[in-house]
Amino acid sequence: MMQWLISKFKKESYTENEMRSFVGRISGVVAIFFNLFLFAIKFGIGWIVHSISIQADGMNNLSDAASNVLSIVSFHIASKPADKEHPYGHQRSEILASFLMAMLIALLGVEMFKESINNILHPQAIDFRWVTIGILLVSILVKVYMYSYNNALAKTYSSSLLKAVAVDAMSDVIGTSGVLVSSILSPLLHFNLDGYMGLVLSFVILKNAYELLKDTSSSLIGRAPDPEMVKDLEKMVLNHDLILGVHDTMIHDYGPGRIFASIHVEVDAHDDILKTHDVIDNIEHEIKAKEGIDLVIHMDPILLQDPVTDAFKAKVNKAIREIDRGWTFHDFRVVNGPSHCNLVFDLVVPFDEKYSLDQIKDAIKAHMDTKQKVYLSITIDHPIV
Repeated sequence: MMQWLISKFKKESYTENEMRSFVGRISGVVAIFFNLFLFAIKFGIGWIVHSISIQADGMNNLSDAASNVLSIVSFHIASKPADKEHPYGHQRSEILASFLMAMLIALLGVEMFKESINNILHPQAIDFRWVTIGILLVSILVKVYMYSYNNALAKTYSSSLLKAVAVDAMSDVIGTSGVLVSSILSPLLHFNLDGYMGLVLSFVILKNAYELLKDTSSSLIGRAPDPEMVKDLEKMVLNHDLILGVHDTMIHDYGPGRIFASIHVEVDAHDDILKTHDVIDNIEHEIKAKEGIDLVIHMDPILLQDPVTDAFKAKVNKAIREIDRGWTFHDFRVVNGPSHCNLVFDLVVPFDEKYSLDQIKDAIKAHMDTKQKVYLSITIDHPIV
């Protein structure tokens, strides 16, 4: 059904961002239809058979429909182009909506936990009705279908919001399946399992909500980039003869299709600066065309075949290898003076490094074999991958 709707109403002129928005809105409309359908039959049957639990489950489907309206609005906002107030685009609104959906799922888990405890403490009489079983089965089948197409679309379009909608549907499947099992077993065992089953399922739903909250909050705060993306980006930059090395790669993700990056490249200080700048310009355009990444390249000129620089660089490299704490360094240069020389470089250390800057300097100097008086001017960096 979903694939038919998408193929029927999509426009060939859609850009990638417009297609994401279109698919998200179609998914939301279909979800609203299904949730209103489930609300109508559950609330209607619940009213006829005087079942508060079925009516309450129907109200949950009505709240799901409201969440689907939120997702449609979020996809619409995310598709808006960058403007003066939001120069990096609006794509993070999709992540924000995913976070709100995760909060709603967590709220569902908390409410189920509270209701389950109340049912354990105050069990109700067992009321078995075949119509209840039928409604629960229909609800499970509909929600399984909603989970399957939203999960598939989430993978196809790398959408955190569609993933959140899929998780919400699966949470309903888990909850309703527990009610179904309890409704069948309780009369056979002459013991109301409803509260105990709900308690177990509430923990499953809370676990799903926690994982979704963790994922979306990391995106909002700023997670480490995919190592493969960094590796591919650096490989493309290094695939040019004038580029001798790369470091300080930084990637900023503003949502699907809005990735900005910066990277430092090492070039020969003796090369023609205009020629080097032209190569760097071409690399930036190439990355944009092939990967859709807005890349800014910073040029670091280095002295090649300079005896003084090479000698001191070798000593620092040897000292760091002997210390063996996983450190690396770059942007190395020597500033000579009449009485001493300054060794200037960036040192990459882990985020949980226990050594202070002074301790790092003392450790490196202690392992350097040099009679000349040197001062270390070190800028501390951390690996982003």
